[in-house]
Amino acid sequence: MNKTKRDQSALFAWKGTPPLGAAVSLSLEHLVAMIIGCVTPAIIIANTVGLAQDQRIMLIQASLVMSAISTLLQLYPLGKHFGSGLPVILGVSFAYLPSMQVIAAEGGGIAAITGAMLVGGAVAVVVGIFVKPIRKAFPPIITGTVVFTIGLSLYPTAINYMAGGAGNTYEVVVGAKHLTAALVYGSWQNWVIAAVTLVAVMLFTNHGRGVCRLAAILLGMLCGYLIAAIFGMVDFSEIAAAGWFALPKPAPFGITFEPSACIAIGLLFAINSIQAIGDFTATTVGGFSREPTDRELQGGIIAYGATNMLTALMGGLPTATYSQNVGIVSTNKVVNRTVFTLTGAFLLLAGICPKFSAILTTIPQCVLGGATVTVFSSIAMTGMKLITSEDLTARNTTIVGLSAALGVGVSQASSALSQFPKEITIIFGKSPVVIATIMAVLLNIILPKDEKKAEQKA
Repeated sequence: MNKTKRDQSALFAWKGTPPLGAAVSLSLEHLVAMIIGCVTPAIIIANTVGLAQDQRIMLIQASLVMSAISTLLQLYPLGKHFGSGLPVILGVSFAYLPSMQVIAAEGGGIAAITGAMLVGGAVAVVVGIFVKPIRKAFPPIITGTVVFTIGLSLYPTAINYMAGGAGNTYEVVVGAKHLTAALVYGSWQNWVIAAVTLVAVMLFTNHGRGVCRLAAILLGMLCGYLIAAIFGMVDFSEIAAAGWFALPKPAPFGITFEPSACIAIGLLFAINSIQAIGDFTATTVGGFSREPTDRELQGGIIAYGATNMLTALMGGLPTATYSQNVGIVSTNKVVNRTVFTLTGAFLLLAGICPKFSAILTTIPQCVLGGATVTVFSSIAMTGMKLITSEDLTARNTTIVGLSAALGVGVSQASSALSQFPKEITIIFGKSPVVIATIMAVLLNIILPKDEKKAEQKA
């Protein structure tokens, strides 16, 4: 009896041996909460680039395997300055998606994304080394503005996918008749399936309990997937051709260094490094009832940068700490390292099985759109929460409003920078994040501080 009590209490301590059944179920809870978010950016980028089926599988594989390795290196630090030693899960981040779509669409492909990740990872390592002075330049009003802008910039992607993905058609079999191109972009079938997926996600999110609520996106996508299969929009032929076991290959898509791509992704890595402080802090406050130490923050961010460089070399996409997993820690207070190690192990197993990755490539784009629109809206609202954590003074509303307006406005006006060199257009004209970030930082420096706040600090 006493042993059972000790084992159960181990769930709420960083080290110790918890009951295997409880550890496995809790690790699966973390896995279910993040797995779809981890693979969706890879699927979207694969569609943007137009990768062949085997390359799609390779990209998803690499993203899963490197997410697992990045997670395990955070859980088991190497020395004093590599790894946070905190219960966090890392996965492919949506924050980089707008910029990666631009880089891919402009002809750079995965090779340019890989080169930019190597530069961005180095930027994150530098931020980690000098985290204390650098974080002062990125208060919540700035990081919130950037995250809010990222969310806004992803909405067109979700709507495009809900409509079926531009240029996509499906062959529907009705009896002996083949209705080729019956489901074109914007067809009612695409919108029905997207709507079913969206409604299912909302119902599970707002009325689900326990794992059902945590797995709302996964369950919603399953509902949409079933309807799509009935409509004949799911092709299972590629699954049979996929193998059962394979490891990612070094630099499978090549590496090129496009200056414009490196600048855009490098800025995002700097921002996400500061944003990671919020996740590390929420984890320690929610799970350990304390603030993170300087060593934990420094080691966590350095490892975040270095593992992203390794991920780039192995053909994966940028990873970051996952806020939904931080939320689970804050809710159930389970911080045992074994639980998170098992989550990393399950991620690794999923990544080295090409058949699993092949199944994910069969998800119709309208299903992805119906599910990801809720994810993108939550990203925007996360930014809004960061913004409203500070007083909405005239100064702060100017920073947020003007930065978002210029960032989103320039990117939406497709020909606004048409007379500038191509590199300038890629950096500033295609994704709103870069302009929003630069404007927020500059305005925070230029605009005079609120006098009352300055007096309180003094």
